[in-house]
Amino acid sequence: MVDGRIDTIFDANVRAVIPLVTAALVRRYGGLADCEDAVQEALLEASVSWPKTGVPRDPRAWLLTVARRRYIDAVRSDAARQAREERDAALAPPGSAPTMHDDSLALLVLCCHPALQPTSRVALTLRAVCGLTTAQIAAAFYGTEATMAQRITRAKRAIDEAGRSFGELTAGMLAERAESVRTALYLMFNEGYAPSGGELPVHGELIGESIRLTRMLHAALPADSETTALLALMLLTDARTEARTDPSGLPIALPDQDRSRWDPAKLGEGRALAAQALTEGPATPLSIQAAVGAVHAAATDADATDWDQILGLYDVLVTLQPGPAAALGRAVAVGMAHGPLAGLAELALLDGDERLARGHRLLSVRAGLLERAGAFDEAEKTYAEAGMKASNAAERRWLEAQSDRLKGPAQHPTARIGRVLVVPALADPEGEEEK
Repeated sequence: MVDGRIDTIFDANVRAVIPLVTAALVRRYGGLADCEDAVQEALLEASVSWPKTGVPRDPRAWLLTVARRRYIDAVRSDAARQAREERDAALAPPGSAPTMHDDSLALLVLCCHPALQPTSRVALTLRAVCGLTTAQIAAAFYGTEATMAQRITRAKRAIDEAGRSFGELTAGMLAERAESVRTALYLMFNEGYAPSGGELPVHGELIGESIRLTRMLHAALPADSETTALLALMLLTDARTEARTDPSGLPIALPDQDRSRWDPAKLGEGRALAAQALTEGPATPLSIQAAVGAVHAAATDADATDWDQILGLYDVLVTLQPGPAAALGRAVAVGMAHGPLAGLAELALLDGDERLARGHRLLSVRAGLLERAGAFDEAEKTYAEAGMKASNAAERRWLEAQSDRLKGPAQHPTARIGRVLVVPALADPEGEEEK
């Protein structure tokens, strides 16, 4: 396994090719679990080799060659598979490069197999297709790493036992599994935009790959308003990426961002898609969140943000999708629309949620509201406590900087509210078992 061993440069070079390599192995050999393990072994070998020798000209071909070798080594005792590999090698022209197809969407659909529970479908997709670590997936589900590792292992075994379905995709198959695919892509995007670990405030390669895959799904299902809403939400959020960090790499809170650095093309496309999703389909969690993004995009500066409208949208969201993430987002909206004391009262209702207690976001929001309310000493301590819980180094440094700023004699309230990322309120994975 390569969890925690791939540095940022390695991630940026290979993240997008992981599904291509995995899909190529699955198409040739079957057995998702063994193929995914072989790809992980190849990634581990690359993490050791590439820093010494440099990234190869064709990372996909390099990884596929090594993964095939690892796969063959793992099943060499199987005489039939060994004979098949020898025949394939004899037929292939010497030195020929392996043929690569973009089977990303097919692999996405395979991981969303009906034999799996919905949570397991998404977790396996994030692992096999998106290349997220087990720790990152566990954080996205508000779960533990050990439980998620077991769930992913069971999911791979269940798909292999049920028989793989890695053939030509049909509209019916896509429609049947589209919800799980969308959720996986959304979580993949969120991990890129607000990483649960690592050194960087954003992972651009994850953001770009999730948008690319969502465009593929949207092209395959153009009339699906939910996919339209997801693409809108991604574009509206990604449009702010360039303004989210300062020259030192520290995050910049939304109210403090230079909006002239927001991408106008992505904002325009995102707002159009958000309006399309609301007019062509019913109100859903995705379409409501896209609408929230559109309201932010319409404001020329932070003071012009229509927080009353955003709060109204969150009122709908918590009804459609109750859960800690939506409730935390609503508390932010209450604090901005009706003042920090009202926001703090909303946060008090979430204090008993163990899922939020595992992370730093509840504390980060509370610190921002306390600062706006003038409770600087308490805000300083809460920022520091949030920093100790943050697993992402950039977010941790930002929270520590806010705490240090309030220790000085010049304490002034600001518009900072903490960096909040609303993610789907999925079922607690500890409470489900494979059927």
